[in-house]
Amino acid sequence: MINEIYNENCLETMAKMPDNLIDLTVTSPPYDGLRKYNGYSFPFEDIAKELFRITKDGGVLIWVIADQTKDGTESGTSFKQALYFKEIGFNLHDTMIWNKPNAMPNVIKTRYRSSFEYMFVFSKGKPKTTNMIEEPCKYAGVSIKRTKGNVEAIGKQESKLTTKDTKIKSNVWDIIVAGTNYGHTAIFPEQLANDHILSWSNTGDLVYDCFLGSGTTAKMSILNNRNYIGSELSKEYYEIALNRIKECGGLFFNSFETELSSEAGT
Repeated sequence: MINEIYNENCLETMAKMPDNLIDLTVTSPPYDGLRKYNGYSFPFEDIAKELFRITKDGGVLIWVIADQTKDGTESGTSFKQALYFKEIGFNLHDTMIWNKPNAMPNVIKTRYRSSFEYMFVFSKGKPKTTNMIEEPCKYAGVSIKRTKGNVEAIGKQESKLTTKDTKIKSNVWDIIVAGTNYGHTAIFPEQLANDHILSWSNTGDLVYDCFLGSGTTAKMSILNNRNYIGSELSKEYYEIALNRIKECGGLFFNSFETELSSEAGT
């Protein structure tokens, strides 16, 4: 079942998986009615438990979500789900923010413009892969004087620190909302999926998306030489995902598929 996508409920797909299979899951659920998702709903707690079961020790789950505002109050769904993931055994490794520089203006003038979503980084134990992306330092190569100790009591002790060329990115990622949505109502930006795949997995690892949508996670897995599995309940979105996978070169195979088949006795 490696390097395939399935037009079915993700619970059906995960039921076929052995324990501790997935290195990384990158997904975004159809939350709070904000994402129509062709009228489908999903049993969150059942899915969360299955995600924990199939994730390897040291594996990571990226859960991208925001809250609906209704009757003047936010739903709090994001926090409720994050706490449930912790309750069933995941560690909340990081709470990241996807900031949308090109977010739409507010219609309601009593609230600040909504321009972000949470990207919760859950891990099953300590993350086994952390390839932190770096960015250029604004003041690269600049020498900074540092003073240590109590100047009056023991005298001033100075040292110089030269700023490095790069630094690890912050956990707030500025990524514009995708211009091409391929017919999907809430498509992942390719950069978002790409950067999480690079950060939390290695070449040949297995990446899963339980709400594959238009196939962005699978596409970026292929382009980064990762294996993938995807579940998509909507026939319309499933067909879009198939076409995008074909456009980016099809499938990436390695010995992982052989190993899985051997374990399954097939």
